[in-house]
Amino acid sequence: MGAVTGATTPEPATMSLKRSLGTRDLVLFNLVAILGLRWIATAAKAGPSAITLWVLAALMFFIPQGLAVAELSARYPAEGGIYAWTKQRFGEGHAYLCGWCYWVVNILYYPQLLLSTAIVATYVIGKGDSGLGDRWIYVLPTTLCALWIAVAFNIVGLNTGKWLQNVGGIGSYVTGAILILVGIAVFVTGHSANPITPRAFVPSFASLNTVNLWASIAFAFAGLELGATLGGEIKDPRRTLPRAVYLSAPLVAGLYILGTGAVLWIVPTGSINIVTGFLQGIDIGAARFGHWLWWLAPLAAAAYTIGNIGGVGAWLTGPARVAFVIGLDRYFPPAFGRVHPRWGTPYVAILVQAVFASLLLLVSQLGKGSTVEDFYLILLFAQLLIYFIPFIYLFLCLLVEPTHVAGSPTIVPGGKIGKAVFALAGLFVTLFAMAVTVIPSADSGPLVPYELKIVGGALAFIFVGGLFYWNASWKRGTPT
Repeated sequence: MGAVTGATTPEPATMSLKRSLGTRDLVLFNLVAILGLRWIATAAKAGPSAITLWVLAALMFFIPQGLAVAELSARYPAEGGIYAWTKQRFGEGHAYLCGWCYWVVNILYYPQLLLSTAIVATYVIGKGDSGLGDRWIYVLPTTLCALWIAVAFNIVGLNTGKWLQNVGGIGSYVTGAILILVGIAVFVTGHSANPITPRAFVPSFASLNTVNLWASIAFAFAGLELGATLGGEIKDPRRTLPRAVYLSAPLVAGLYILGTGAVLWIVPTGSINIVTGFLQGIDIGAARFGHWLWWLAPLAAAAYTIGNIGGVGAWLTGPARVAFVIGLDRYFPPAFGRVHPRWGTPYVAILVQAVFASLLLLVSQLGKGSTVEDFYLILLFAQLLIYFIPFIYLFLCLLVEPTHVAGSPTIVPGGKIGKAVFALAGLFVTLFAMAVTVIPSADSGPLVPYELKIVGGALAFIFVGGLFYWNASWKRGTPT
């Protein structure tokens, strides 16, 4: 899948897409795309050193990611976002590899997001400790219903679909805000559930668990690039996209850091549930002020459930635009490049993603205890490596100066030197996370089978994507 480095390729034939998103919409889109409050519990489980890990991740990955997205979207605010930027910098071959990985990895992500949604939703109805979240007869209908609600909203147009994402962004943030407020109240009136000393904030990078955690929470910040995939549907995108990054990034970082601090102050680390720990914090903290606040945790669970459904909508609509542009470039079947004649959305790409996600949900729930479950686990292992490839391209796009510069002037502090520093920091974290991914933990099993699942599964996905690319190139008579 070779290409001429630095080549500037023309845009595919433009299609009629409606510019429906303003700054408010995009800020809420960023919030619902990025925020995963389960990461707060995962981080808090490691103790106060997690606060330091969040700060380091923000400095070395989140800020570079935000600046890269702001810079590239201001210069080249095209539909497809990261696919279009890679195409402009490195040509169609690299753009396809980036876009394919970004698209396929998110299809694997929907079931995980939906399954955590189903578990948290049990707390809304007071069944959080009943084991209901482990029963397929509840989980499967709930997840499929949530998925297709998100599909329906986004197929009928961003004018409608954006409200699912907007409400979801508010729901996610309200849940985090409730946790922080409860944490502040407990901080003012009581003692910490865990020892809080200066030494406790120092992470031990000699520990593989700490290294794994840092790599994981760094990518809990991923998602600022998603809004840019809608570049052709954003009002005044050269200004709106960077502005939304600057407004949403502090909100995200602040919630992750303060939320982790709240859980640490309220819940002993040994008792934290890594999926619902943020609800534990709200429930235990509220109980200190009397049983009359019993409704606070169910309210937060309801808001979070809505937030996750909005998150599914966001992660459906963004990658669908990448697939849509790949379809316009004729590397995917041409149907992917179709726009609905009434609603003006790439409906084929959205529907294909939803069908695959539905099949994965069926496999994950009905295939337990069989070879089908083993196959599903291999998909999840493969996802880990594929996930990082688009971010390599994101930071390389920031690092490599284009031969033809269009759009806004440089907005990254420090000009060329600043861009190099931030791009290299982001690349370091990305490559570091990839290296950590292929190192098995104590409970991952023998080294060779683990490596085969991770590396072999990722290569298999890339090979399948390559078949589409080579087939399209052969039909067009272009070199690969």
